[in-house]
Parts: sequence; structure tokens; C-alpha cells
Amino acid sequence: MKLIEKMVEWGTRKSPWIIHFNAGACNGCDIEVVDAMTPRFDLERAGVIKQGSPRHADVLVCTGAVSLQIRDQLVQIYEQMPEPKFVVAVGACACSGGIFNDCYCVVGGIDEVVPVDVYVPGCAVRPEALISAVSQLLEKLEDREEREKLLAAQRAKREALEKARENGGEEHGA
Repeated sequence: MKLIEKMVEWGTRKSPWIIHFNAGACNGCDIEVVDAMTPRFDLERAGVIKQGSPRHADVLVCTGAVSLQIRDQLVQIYEQMPEPKFVVAVGACACSGGIFNDCYCVVGGIDEVVPVDVYVPGCAVRPEALISAVSQLLEKLEDREEREKLLAAQRAKREALEKARENGGEEHGA
């Protein structure tokens, strides 16, 4: 492994930059995500920095069920992120579509559109649960075997989602 690759890997493990994306949540989970970044809960003590641009982010924190209207924007933000990239689904709506799952304009949870690495169920999710999920993700990144398993699973999910998009995109009006 080259020195540059080692430095990038170290930076991803020790100081992940996150970007928060609301796919259509009621704002309950959004408030808790923002609360986790405040000094009271201080997610930054784990090295996490909130980033405004997907081009610099390592972790995408998503809240809300994915609607037809926002699906393409979520995919665009995910694709703008550099490799390796990770996704955390926060809240019941992001994990499964929640109470909106059977609506005509809702595709489902975040995992219907982009591969999800960590799920944080709840309505609304407490900041402690989000901090725990980010800590679990960082622990997986620390262990080289776990990291390789995570990246391999991510590639498989990405390929399956791309095939599903190609085959079933018309049913949702894409």
C-alpha cells in the first residue's frame, strides 16, 4: 500500500467528515442529528467533522423516507462523494420508509436508493444512538478485516441497486 493510500485510510478512520441529508423527514430526526453535533453531546470528540460539501465528505447521514422527488438528488449527492464512502440511515423512515412506506410518492427507505452501512432505528432517534452508530462504524473501519468486509458488501449492494435501477426505474416514473 502506498504512503498516500495509507494517509487517506488513516484520515478516514480518525477524522471522518459527515454530511447530513434530509430526504423528506418530519425534522424530528434532523433536530437530533444537529443536537449530536452540539457541545452537549459533542460528536466531534470522536473526530467527526460536519461538512457542507459531498465532495469532501466520508459519511452520508440520511434522515427521512425517500420520495420520488428527492431520489435523484440523493443519488447525485452519493455519487459526488469520494471513495471510500459510507451511509448511515437515521430514523424509522430512513431505515424502512416508516409510516410513509405505502404512499404513492415514496420509494421507501434510504437503502432502496443507495447502499446503507449502518441503520439507526427510532422515531425520533436520540443523539446517543447516533453517536453509538458512528462509533460502531469507526470501529469497523479500525479493523482491517471488518473494513474489507464492509467495502465488499458495499460494492455488492451498489451493483444490486444499479441493476434494480436499470430494470425497475420505469415503475417509479424515472
